[in-house]
Amino acid sequence: MPENAFRALAQPGPWVVLGLMSGTSADGVDLSAVEVQPEGFGAGRPFRALLDHHHGNYPRELRQEILAAASNNSDPARLCILQRKVGEFHASTAREWAARTGLKPHFASLHGQTVQHRPAELATLQLADPYLLVEALGCPVVWDLRRRDLAVGGQGAPLVPRTELWLRGREEAWVALNIGGIANTCVWDRRELRAWDLGPGMSLLDLAAQRWLGLPFDPEGGHADGNVDEACLSRWLEHPHFHQPPPKSTGREVFGAAWLAMESPGLDRLALPDRLATLAAFTAAAIRKELDAWGLRLPAGTVILTSGGGTLHARLMGELAARLPDYRLESDQVFPPGAREAISWALLGAASALGIPGNLPEVTGASRAVPLGSWVFP
Repeated sequence: MPENAFRALAQPGPWVVLGLMSGTSADGVDLSAVEVQPEGFGAGRPFRALLDHHHGNYPRELRQEILAAASNNSDPARLCILQRKVGEFHASTAREWAARTGLKPHFASLHGQTVQHRPAELATLQLADPYLLVEALGCPVVWDLRRRDLAVGGQGAPLVPRTELWLRGREEAWVALNIGGIANTCVWDRRELRAWDLGPGMSLLDLAAQRWLGLPFDPEGGHADGNVDEACLSRWLEHPHFHQPPPKSTGREVFGAAWLAMESPGLDRLALPDRLATLAAFTAAAIRKELDAWGLRLPAGTVILTSGGGTLHARLMGELAARLPDYRLESDQVFPPGAREAISWALLGAASALGIPGNLPEVTGASRAVPLGSWVFP
C-alpha cells in the first residue's frame, strides 16, 4: 500500500463510503452511500447512516451475457470482453449517481458480478474493473474482497455476517434471511453466530420465467398460482447441498440453468402455474430444511427479517410463512430493497481501510480472520 495512501482518511470520521453490490440475480448494481464512524468499529457499531441508495438495471443484452458466463457458456475471449462491459456499467452508473447526489465518497468498495463460485476448489470469480471506477469517482477503490478469505482456506462466502453484527448488534437474538438469486441466512442467538447459503432463492424462478413466460422474472409471482408437485419437491430436497453442514456456500453453478435444464422434462409435464408454484415451494422448503438442520435454537416467535428480491414474490412468501409457523416473518423496513448488501460491502471496505478483518472463520471455514480486498488509487 502506498505511503500516505489514506492521508485523506487520517482525520477522525465520519467517512462517506460507497458500496457497490451486484448479486447472483444479475439484475444490475446497487449503490449504497454510507456514513461510517471509523472509531465505532471498536465498539462494534461503525454504521451511522444510509445517505443514499440507487439501483441501476443491467441492459437486457448485458444480463444475458452474464447469465451465460455463469452457466459456463463463455470462452476466455468473451469473458475478457464481458469484464470490461461490466466495469463500464458500474463506472457509468457511479458517475451518474455522483452527478445526481453531489456526494463525494472518501472511497468505494466494489463487489463486482459473480459469474463463477466454486468453493470446493477454493475459487471464485467476480467480474469488475476498479480502474474504471477510480476514474469515474476520483477516489480509492477496494475490490476483490472474497479471494483474501479463499487464500486462507475459506469459501469466500458468506462475508455479510460480520457486518450484520455491526448493523444489528448483539443484544437480542435475530435471524436475517436474504432471498436474492441464492438464499442465505445469518442466525444469532446472543452467544453464537451461524451463517451459510441455504440454497436457491430466486435463481430458478427467474430462469423459469425466462424459459416459459418470456419475461426476465415473474412480477410479484403472479403466475405461480398452481399446485405444488410433492414428488418433485421431495426429490429435489435430497440434493447433496442439503446434507452438507456449514460452512457452505453455493451459486448458479449448482442451482442455475443446468439444474433447470435437467429438471425441465419433468416440469414440462405440469401445467405452467404448477411448475412455478413447485419451484417457489422448493425455495421455501429448502429454507425450512436448512434452518431445521443447521440453525441455532431460538425462542418461538423470533423475528426473521427478510430482504432481497424474493420478498416481492407473493407465492414464495406465502409458502415460507406456512412452513415457518414458529417464526415471525417481517420485511426489512429499515433500508430500501436492495440496499442492505451494498451497505454491508461499504462496511467491509471501511474495515479493510483500517486493517480490521472482514471474514468470520467459523462462517467461511477460513483458518484465520483477515482484512479483505485489494486497493486501487487515483
